[in-house]
Amino acid sequence: MGVYTREIIETILQYIDEGVHIVDHEGKTILYNRAMAELEGMDKTDVLNKNILEVFPTLNKDNSTLLRVLTTEEKLVNHPQVYLNNHNKEITTISTTMPIYSKNKKIGSIEIAKNITKIKQLSDQIMSLQMQLSKPEEQKIFRKKFTFPSIIGENDNFRKAIEYAKKAAKFSSSVLIYGETGTGKELVAQSIHYESFRANKPFLAQNCAAIPESLLEGILFGTVKGGFTGAIDRPGLFEQSNGGTIFLDEINSMGMQLQSKLLRVLQEGTIRRVGGMKDLSIDVRIIGSTNEEPYEAIEKGKIRKDLFYRLNVIPINLPPLREKKDDIKLLAKHFINKYNNKLNKKVEEIEASVLDAFEQYKWPGNIRELENAIEGAMNIVEYETILKKLHFSPQINAKIFAFSYDKHYNMKQNLPDTLIEIEKNIITEALKSCNNNISKAAFHLGIKRQTLQHKLKKLNIIAK
Repeated sequence: MGVYTREIIETILQYIDEGVHIVDHEGKTILYNRAMAELEGMDKTDVLNKNILEVFPTLNKDNSTLLRVLTTEEKLVNHPQVYLNNHNKEITTISTTMPIYSKNKKIGSIEIAKNITKIKQLSDQIMSLQMQLSKPEEQKIFRKKFTFPSIIGENDNFRKAIEYAKKAAKFSSSVLIYGETGTGKELVAQSIHYESFRANKPFLAQNCAAIPESLLEGILFGTVKGGFTGAIDRPGLFEQSNGGTIFLDEINSMGMQLQSKLLRVLQEGTIRRVGGMKDLSIDVRIIGSTNEEPYEAIEKGKIRKDLFYRLNVIPINLPPLREKKDDIKLLAKHFINKYNNKLNKKVEEIEASVLDAFEQYKWPGNIRELENAIEGAMNIVEYETILKKLHFSPQINAKIFAFSYDKHYNMKQNLPDTLIEIEKNIITEALKSCNNNISKAAFHLGIKRQTLQHKLKKLNIIAK
């Protein structure tokens, strides 16, 4: 086995998804796998058996991570770097680089890298846009403001949460909003900001789950030129929102190291750019949110306990839609009016059986899922004034309306027979609403005409 160990390892490394680059003690490449070649846009023959400085024109012994680790023998973990290949194409990676030893002797270094070039480009675009939006005059143009009067809902627990948020708007203490996905956390955060004395200052929001932590740190705290390879002087969101409010969505997805830096902001009111040595004072109200129950997130190690206590000065819990079903009719009417105006429709009401189904469904996506379902149906409505089941897609019919049939069907029969009966009923209703026009019914059901004809024959449905 020992004779073949090197060949086996090299074969495995050639077929993994991460890029792997290994140099010997002189900096000459001895292994360069397929993923790394694709990542850097290089040909293996241009890299193998050559010194790394011969191949990459922008690297030197100080900024090359492979050469730095060779010299310092200190590993770099999740390290961002930006450099050019020999075709002058910019490459952005997050890499882990470590020295390699044999019998206590240093023989080279290995780098394992992930390509985040597109993510970096996207984050740069986000930063540029955020810098525009941080100016109050630009916010008026680009950002849709949400205020407390725009919040829909009469459920008792929901109204109590909103009243609490209104009182919180008068002060600058940090806020933690807990609510499942789609419950309107940013809507409440914006409302707090625009009801406060900070209303004329920037409101900036960042989803902590959307971007890798190594990039998120630079986005939040800014960067100093030379802080890491390719870094430039650029203010982060905390600086850009100075005097205003920053909303950090899904902090339970933020890494522990970054959470410790956020804790320092809350404790001291200062930030330090990535790679910088200077502390900058800021005056920013921090509103955080989590889509997991906070104490469960602490138990799972997703939120630091000390950060939680600093952030949870004013806790606001938004109930999920399944716990405030008395608001479904009100919300449905609101979204129908919204898309009447947007899509130039004339829907006046919603079918009673649709509301029944809505009230039985659990809504894992909450208000956002409800709005998306109604928006999709409103696109299908033509001249009708009543929103019906047939206007919803087959996926929505199967996911939402199937649950409402248990009081109309014999659920003692087996599942396949029940599903056949449900499908038969949906098709029959579609035909009836379309005056037995098969082409039109197929369109409303979201299937091909031939597929509908096959189902009519299979289910023994006669189009009268």
